[in-house]
Amino acid sequence: MIKAIIVFNNQGKPRLVKFFAHFTEAEEQQIIREIFHMISKRDDLVCNFVEGGSKLGTGDFKLVYRHYATLYFVFCVDSSESELGILDLIQVFVETLDKCFENVCELDLIFHVDRVHNILQEICMGGMVLETNMSEIMTHVEAQNKLEKSETTTSNIVRAQMSSAPNRAITAVKNMQQTSIKSNLPTFINKRLS
Repeated sequence: MIKAIIVFNNQGKPRLVKFFAHFTEAEEQQIIREIFHMISKRDDLVCNFVEGGSKLGTGDFKLVYRHYATLYFVFCVDSSESELGILDLIQVFVETLDKCFENVCELDLIFHVDRVHNILQEICMGGMVLETNMSEIMTHVEAQNKLEKSETTTSNIVRAQMSSAPNRAITAVKNMQQTSIKSNLPTFINKRLS
């Protein structure tokens, strides 16, 4: 089972954090720091598996990670997960992000955090792997994007109609006043003359 998914940059700033086990915020921050210190000191030519730190619990936790450019993708897993399977899952996650953002970079993770979490939820939910087929993941992500665009279009139309409503109301009142003045003008003049 996956206990946590953490993406941080070369300076240790977390860009994506998802815990599937309950920890307080202070414990989560300590875990992130501990994982960063364990992984950042390692050479790129060594194995991508590390035994978990003391803050991750008393169980036999492993850290499976990949270093891409300026980002570390770290999955904290228990002993029931295959290290090579998790490495493949990291690769699927990164390639999916790459397809969605066209050459994903750190800024994409910062400015599109909602889309990144949606992609992650298509792959893994509750610590369990849901989908590893990238085409299936992309199908669901594209369907979500279409839904968001249609909602945005609908809300923009409603907003445009709502913003023009006061102007239409004022014009209608003016037209009513002009019509009532024109229709009542002969009566008004006759009363004045009499």
